Amino acid sequence: MNKYYGETEARLRDIFKEAKENSPSVIFIDEIDAIAPKREEAYGDVEKRVVAQLLALMDGLTERGNVIVLGATNRPESVDPALRRPGRFDREIEISVPNVDGRLEILQIHTRGMPLAEDVDLKTLAAELHGYTGADIKSLCREAAMKSLRNYLPEIDLETEKISSEVLQSMRIRLQDFYDATHEIVPTAMREFYVESPKVWWKDVGGLDDAKRTLHDNLIVAIKEPAKFQKMGIKPPKGALLYGPPGCGKTLLARALATESGANMILVRGPEILSKWVGESEKAIREIFRKAKASSPCIVIFDELDSLARAKSGEDGGVGERLLSQLLTEMEDGGASRVIVIGISNRPDLLDPSLLRPGRLDLIIFIPPPDEKGRLEIIKILSRSMPLSGDINLKEIAVATKNYSGADLVAICREAAVHAMQNDSSKIVSANFAAGLKLVKPSITKSVDEWYGTIKENISYAMPKPIDKTFYG
Repeated sequence: MNKYYGETEARLRDIFKEAKENSPSVIFIDEIDAIAPKREEAYGDVEKRVVAQLLALMDGLTERGNVIVLGATNRPESVDPALRRPGRFDREIEISVPNVDGRLEILQIHTRGMPLAEDVDLKTLAAELHGYTGADIKSLCREAAMKSLRNYLPEIDLETEKISSEVLQSMRIRLQDFYDATHEIVPTAMREFYVESPKVWWKDVGGLDDAKRTLHDNLIVAIKEPAKFQKMGIKPPKGALLYGPPGCGKTLLARALATESGANMILVRGPEILSKWVGESEKAIREIFRKAKASSPCIVIFDELDSLARAKSGEDGGVGERLLSQLLTEMEDGGASRVIVIGISNRPDLLDPSLLRPGRLDLIIFIPPPDEKGRLEIIKILSRSMPLSGDINLKEIAVATKNYSGADLVAICREAAVHAMQNDSSKIVSANFAAGLKLVKPSITKSVDEWYGTIKENISYAMPKPIDKTFYG
């Protein structure tokens, strides 16, 4: 761009003239959205003139000759639509985030000169680098080399100009160095909504066998083996709603689903994307799904879904309706790109009925309070790293904790440990758990249980009937 009137257009004409004189030739315009933005959105007169000049040069009255024009941009929606038609830019090629095979090839290129240890399996590593672009993988390899070099610093004499050949020959980059580097290099395709959380597996979720089986048979198979659904002539489900009392493991189960499926995970807490500015919340929804599609297969988890997808009422000036409409639109478009939506709510009666139908949230799964077997499994998981004494009977604790949720059991274990620390004990004894049971009361009361029982009977793929909400006050 030039500040003098007509200079920019003159430079463009010179470029095309030079290309024609030296044909066959290629004109490559990087960041084309900077010189050819949408004219209706351009603030200055210069941008509009440049777009008009570019259009005239690309298909003007005079023959362009044997000249090919290539444009590159990461914002195709910002380029003037007059350029995006046959005769100008005839082909649009999307350079998307690489898949497993692409990541493997890029890894092989960037590691071919690196001394890798025997435990480095590039194929396995490529399968785990969801959302990493070529530039990310290049940075990852460089960071892994730096991590490895730090391990050999004690063996290097920093006062000498050269490193001894023995040390150089012994240097190896281990698989752990690559894993450590992933904490430093955040994948570009998931930067804004990247969630770095500990891996949660099915074995880390106590009880809920029926819910696990349903999610595995429907969603995990849909991600890992979509051909099974195609063979049966049906489409895989696009999402699921997990509802139930607070503290019963809905979010934990959704995280475990993402881990078990090997898919990327974007965790969205409903209130986080709400904005007072008109259109910003809808834009956030669009951006979330754009990132999910770029990083597919991907599971988008909407925690507290009832804050985003309430039944239409018109009380909020239409903000909720626009947000819901945007969410429904994105969910309709997400199936082909292997994006699965998981909604989590403890108030399913507030959700709009248009969300609870096949094609959107296909699976409606009730996450009940843990039964005795489930409570025993949860207590075993929670206490496996705790120094328990031999007098503790976990089965008795499971029997004594009827109507306790998973979150209540976490509180009991914590209170037992705190009680042991207060008594300067190195081990947790039965009396500590008894003290914890006195302090922590069950959160699943009779009214809560009855309310969810009524919800479970009424909710299917339609809006449940009005429910008495007395226990919510």
